[in-house]
Amino acid sequence: MGLPPTQVWTREQVAARILAGDSVFVLNGNLVRVPASWLSLHPGGNLSILHFVGRDATDEIGAFHSQETLQRMKGYVIGQVDVGEDGWAPFVPPIATGWVRRNGKDGKTEWYNEARAVHATTEAEPSILLVKGDGTPPAGPAPTLADLQPAPNSLSLKNEKLNSDAYQELHRRVKDAGLYQCRYITGYGPEIVRYTLLAVLSAVCYSKGWLIPSALLLGLFWQQLTFTAHDLGHVGVTHNWTLDRLISIFIADFLGGLSIGWWVNNHNVHHLVPNHPTHDPDIQHLPFFAISPVFLRSLWSSYYKREMTFDAPAKFFISLQHKLFYVVLSLARFNLYALSYGYLFKTAFEPKKARGGRWWWWAEVFALGLFFTWYGAVLKGCGSWKNILVYLLVSHIAASPVHVQIVLSHFSRSTVDLGPVESFFARQLRTTVDVICSESIEFIHGGLHLQVTHHLFPRLPRHNLRQASLIVKEYAKERGLEYAEFGFADGNAEVRGVLKEVADQIKIIGMVADSEVKEAMKG
Repeated sequence: MGLPPTQVWTREQVAARILAGDSVFVLNGNLVRVPASWLSLHPGGNLSILHFVGRDATDEIGAFHSQETLQRMKGYVIGQVDVGEDGWAPFVPPIATGWVRRNGKDGKTEWYNEARAVHATTEAEPSILLVKGDGTPPAGPAPTLADLQPAPNSLSLKNEKLNSDAYQELHRRVKDAGLYQCRYITGYGPEIVRYTLLAVLSAVCYSKGWLIPSALLLGLFWQQLTFTAHDLGHVGVTHNWTLDRLISIFIADFLGGLSIGWWVNNHNVHHLVPNHPTHDPDIQHLPFFAISPVFLRSLWSSYYKREMTFDAPAKFFISLQHKLFYVVLSLARFNLYALSYGYLFKTAFEPKKARGGRWWWWAEVFALGLFFTWYGAVLKGCGSWKNILVYLLVSHIAASPVHVQIVLSHFSRSTVDLGPVESFFARQLRTTVDVICSESIEFIHGGLHLQVTHHLFPRLPRHNLRQASLIVKEYAKERGLEYAEFGFADGNAEVRGVLKEVADQIKIIGMVADSEVKEAMKG
């Protein structure tokens, strides 16, 4: 591979390329241009790229990609930029203000404004997207330079550059400690024994007609398998995309009935824009949950491409969300089915070469067909409809503790948007929290109770997170950044407290509305 182009792009020239429709970002002082054709080919989904247009994505790309992939990226370099001592002054990606590229009537790609941007008036609020059609004048035919300019805030570009430098030094230390080496025997060995034991015991109980114990063990089997499927989705086991994807299809699709392709697409976006009400799909749960009052404004989801409407059903559920928390999460697996199959239906019409070829899509569909064959036979063998319903519910509810664990790591954390200036290191620490537990029982959490460290190093093998977390805490303390953690019971209480605060907002809104009606009637 030859040397990268030597042209030095000014900030104004970079802005012009973005407004012309190019997807460009900064990587180690180089300007990288992603061809439009590659956006649909990217294994992590196109949003993973679009959220970093005009920004320095060095830390994020280093966290999510292997050295081999980083070498291949050099082929997309179109020149350099002047980063300066304080770092690259980032632009706001067009998608953050509702601008996307799509095919027009003439077949040519053009700008389209899918939602209206509402900028925060204070730093305690997030910038959000709302649906159009509320009487506001339409945006122009394309974004302008003003749309790319970050709103002023108290963050120092120089300080965030220091945070970035600290993260890169931290990452080097984690690599030098050999923590990217997967522990196949001591790590996954005991897990495979545990999976096998749960599956065998479930089958034995089923053969003896002990349906509830069988269903309970099957649900625990699914719950434990989730952690390995998660590792494979991050290419953190063999570190080979094709091999990890094949194994994950076997585990997630065939054994669990869920699409690993959907999960990867969803989860990568969550990692890159954690806790952003408009952009993070992992906190977009209307009509059942809202972790911030901004969800009461019917936000636009840039991931789901639809309005998250705060309607009558949402008002009912959100007003009781702190009471229904465990009930809703106990049935969350059924929602994952809907999301999985919706994703596969949508991606059925992608180009044949998308995401490493179409084999993964056919493999997932085939594996899911096998899942419904064996699980359907299990349900049919239960006999009566009552037994079938009991087995179905118990097996799914038993798998739900993983959902509680995942939301603990984010629901109580900040949903504020500090803009593109904030460093990767600071953003992950601000929006994520660890669950403290003894090393002897961390297998219950699958090791993912150490979410802060996992968010900083998503490809890091799960069994090395505890050792890596000690290094992260040291660096966070040096930079004056909070490394948040709480116990499981305290975490549950804190999350339910956040949910209750939002539920109380609905009551306040109702009281204000009633007061206004009474005043109007008196008038």
